[in-house]
Amino acid sequence: MKFWDASAVVPLLVDEERRDAMLALLEEDEVMLVWWATPVECTSAIARRERESSLTAEEAAISIDRLRYLKEGWQEVLPSTVLRGIAERLLRVHPLRAADSLQIAAAIVAAEREPVTLELVSLDDRLSDAASREGFRVLRG
Repeated sequence: MKFWDASAVVPLLVDEERRDAMLALLEEDEVMLVWWATPVECTSAIARRERESSLTAEEAAISIDRLRYLKEGWQEVLPSTVLRGIAERLLRVHPLRAADSLQIAAAIVAAEREPVTLELVSLDDRLSDAASREGFRVLRG
């Protein structure tokens, strides 16, 4: 089981440069663990690409269908007071955006506060660096 940051999920949904690498990681271990808000972040990424005309309406619809399919099989880390507290701490010690702190906090909760026990998949450099400093083995594709 691996924790997947939204930045690593998006290439599974849209045809882009790192898609093959992310698909290969998923084939190694099909159990995906994600933060509860990951579908929102992925939908935002798809919608932005459509607005910027890097995806057609049809391609965006296909990407949303892929997201629905993935959601059926993954496990989500749900919001909690503990998770929020961890995210707040992360914001004080790492140069993260709020959404990124919540992603790492969800991974910490999933790892039962033992980051060395869980691999984290991310394509976001800032999030990856912070996760690595927190003790995760980060897979960047």
